Amino acid sequence: MLASDVMATSFTTLKPDNTIAEAVKRFKEASQQQGKKVFGLMVTDDADKLVGMLSMYDILLFVQPRHANVWQELTETDQARAFGDLLGRVKSIQVGDLMTPDVLTIEPRTHLMTIVDIMIKRHVRRLPVVSDGQVVGIVYISDLFYHLLQRYLVD
Repeated sequence: MLASDVMATSFTTLKPDNTIAEAVKRFKEASQQQGKKVFGLMVTDDADKLVGMLSMYDILLFVQPRHANVWQELTETDQARAFGDLLGRVKSIQVGDLMTPDVLTIEPRTHLMTIVDIMIKRHVRRLPVVSDGQVVGIVYISDLFYHLLQRYLVD
């Protein structure tokens, strides 16, 4: 069994110059299209070459309060105002500024057990599938899990 057996071939991508506000809309759209929550999107250049990944984690890491102890001393109103201001600034930041540029990839012929090994050892939940430099799919850990479960554990 190979990556090509479980990869999603319909996927949403971002461009490095998209804003985070646009990316958030794309996360919602992708989740609706996939019928499940999508937590990370591939970022491609104008030639559709993979240049990075943007995850919800990347965005939350950026907005994470740097000094949590100071936040706790603020009133709830001041916290809401400060956090709102921070989120307002984040909306216009470009995807290329927050994305993870070095992305692990696999090929369509990568064996599923190799994918399991990579995901566990590298703590990744999604792997872009690339062939001849072009993104052809993505393997989500949930799809991999349910495929293996269905194939080997469920009668």
